[in-house]
Amino acid sequence: MVLSLPSVLSFAVFSLIFAWCSYNGLILVAGIKHLKNSHEKKGASSFSGDPPTISIIIPAKNEEKVIGRCLEAFLRIDYPREKMEVIVVEDGSKDKTAEICAEYAERYPGLIRLLRKPNSNGKPSALNFGLKHARGEIIGVFDADSVPEPDVLKKVAYYFNELRVEALQGRTLTINADENALAKLASYEEALRYMHIQGKEVLDLFVPLTGSCYFVKKRLLMEVGGWDECLSEDMELAAKLLERGVEVKYAPDVRCWQEVPSRFRTLYRQRKRWFRGSMEVALRYGRLLKRLDKRSLDAEATLAGPFMFVPCLLGYFLGALSTTSPSSLEGALSALAQLFLLANVATLFIIGAALSCVTESRGKARPLWVPLVYAYWAAQMVVALHALVELLSRRPAKWERTEKTGAITAPHVHS
Repeated sequence: MVLSLPSVLSFAVFSLIFAWCSYNGLILVAGIKHLKNSHEKKGASSFSGDPPTISIIIPAKNEEKVIGRCLEAFLRIDYPREKMEVIVVEDGSKDKTAEICAEYAERYPGLIRLLRKPNSNGKPSALNFGLKHARGEIIGVFDADSVPEPDVLKKVAYYFNELRVEALQGRTLTINADENALAKLASYEEALRYMHIQGKEVLDLFVPLTGSCYFVKKRLLMEVGGWDECLSEDMELAAKLLERGVEVKYAPDVRCWQEVPSRFRTLYRQRKRWFRGSMEVALRYGRLLKRLDKRSLDAEATLAGPFMFVPCLLGYFLGALSTTSPSSLEGALSALAQLFLLANVATLFIIGAALSCVTESRGKARPLWVPLVYAYWAAQMVVALHALVELLSRRPAKWERTEKTGAITAPHVHS
């Protein structure tokens, strides 16, 4: 039987999708297995020697709803005050962010510092501005809506002092998961994302930086020139560190609570920025493929993830078409589309198992969220397509902050 060109191309696309989904599915399974068979490190807060000096940099622009909550959380941090500093880089706010931060800086001199950046150019520019003024040997990055747990810096000191870590990604949890249905879905996505990162850690693959609750030695940051002023400065930094042979470690017990978007427009803008940023970094660091080691190959696969959302979207369309109107597709193409739908069922099973492991709730209604999570991801494929169109059309990239609501006023922290 001679296959037509559309069938051959479709076979190639579906094969790529299967390979990518299978690969990431195995990583997710490794994360699930690790969580089921082990417990998070206990006693990691005990470390020997002189505690390292840690500088926390918090970029803040129009964050009056959440910055006070964040600074109050850092005041509760259990760590020697003379060994930590919190640097808020106020980046051209038009609300009361500067006034709130100035009040905290005045009340807690030496601990909280306020830097006023003259020109607003986005988060990476603010981070570089803060880095110039940081005195710590370890630099931590947190978003303005962060609520770190009290022992977070003690655990960071343990990893850097005792385990000789040079770059560390902590675990962020969702503080507003119960705000509405969209926030709940986004919280499930965040939980699965960190389960996936746990799998990467277990398999000794590329661990990305996720934009907040991460720590890097200042010496390394200075050597690589700080953060690149792009849409995905965290991913770009992780790629730069990988090129220098620096391994980013994932520490699930270094925990911080943050908001996820609770409005679709906010989520759409955030994800579009993330996806386009990762696409740009993937293209820029395609040279990683020249290094035939598993971390470099996994890094490029991770960065290229948003590109894969686009053919996955096509797979959804063809799968639905093969079910509703099978006569519209030739036999081989219809079979491939049906196989794609079968793979989706298997993926749903893995997602359901992962959600059972990572969600706090044990209610019977939880499995009903699984199809909604899948629909939620399908919507994000549309966002990825939009990001790709912007990239191909060379539309100027603009760094946009993610709006926070501050709906949760008290830290939702579990011991």
